[in-house]
Amino acid sequence: MPAPPARLRATLIGALAILLWATLAVLTTATSVPALQLTAMTFSVAALAAPAKWLLAGDGVRRQFRLPARVWALGIGGLFGYHALYFLALKLAPPLEASLLNYLWPLLIVLFAGLLPGERLRWFHLAGAGLGLAGTVVMLAGRGAAEFDARHATGFAAALVAAVTWAAYSVLSRRFAAVPSDAVGAFCAATALLAWLLHAATERTLWPADAGEWAVIAALGLGPAGLAFFCWDHGVKHGDVRALGTLAYATPLLSSLLLIAFGQGALSLPVALACALIVGGSALGTGDLRRRQPVSPP
Repeated sequence: MPAPPARLRATLIGALAILLWATLAVLTTATSVPALQLTAMTFSVAALAAPAKWLLAGDGVRRQFRLPARVWALGIGGLFGYHALYFLALKLAPPLEASLLNYLWPLLIVLFAGLLPGERLRWFHLAGAGLGLAGTVVMLAGRGAAEFDARHATGFAAALVAAVTWAAYSVLSRRFAAVPSDAVGAFCAATALLAWLLHAATERTLWPADAGEWAVIAALGLGPAGLAFFCWDHGVKHGDVRALGTLAYATPLLSSLLLIAFGQGALSLPVALACALIVGGSALGTGDLRRRQPVSPP
């Protein structure tokens, strides 16, 4: 049964975020600033751009910050938690491998969605999860023990926790479908403030070296760390969350190809096999999407 036009439109808007996120890894590796400082700077750009949209739409700025505590907790935990972990992973581990580990989140969205009221996990959900896990093992084994030191272990762990964090945020957002997506601008502002405070307490400030690096940070703040969140919020709240999860499986492939194209990785056999296993497991894990079964409201 075809999706209603409004739901299909929301799903397509959410899919735009996936294209923007494919650029996140390659843009992040083009910067030299510390992880928390990068989080603070990119979300500051997004937070400064959001009020312009509110004012053009005739909405008051103060109204966007009047949100329930649970909504604040979910928004800040999702946006700040995920990006701080993801940027940390890219700084502490090889970018291509850390990116692939992080991109287990589409599969986790499918698994978590199966735990919502009215949904249940089927054999293909669990089989898909197993293939995804096998892909990560192949990828790590392909690097060899000599390269998998304690520094890389911390980065890989951050990438995995980031994947869990984003999947949980995406699925739980359906419980707050009545909250306008404009609230994401408030989450960006809070995330920027929190990141600046933690950066000041734990990191040494290192400003971008040239105009090119400033441009990269601006691009991060406006694109994958800005507009993408508004699109994704609208998509997961009003579109087909499992269809978005399926479409998101293209993200690790696009992201990896961009990293390879810019000299941040090599298309080796273990990497190719890991991609195939992760994407294949993700596709298997959403086998019921082809039957067009609607997702029950949480």
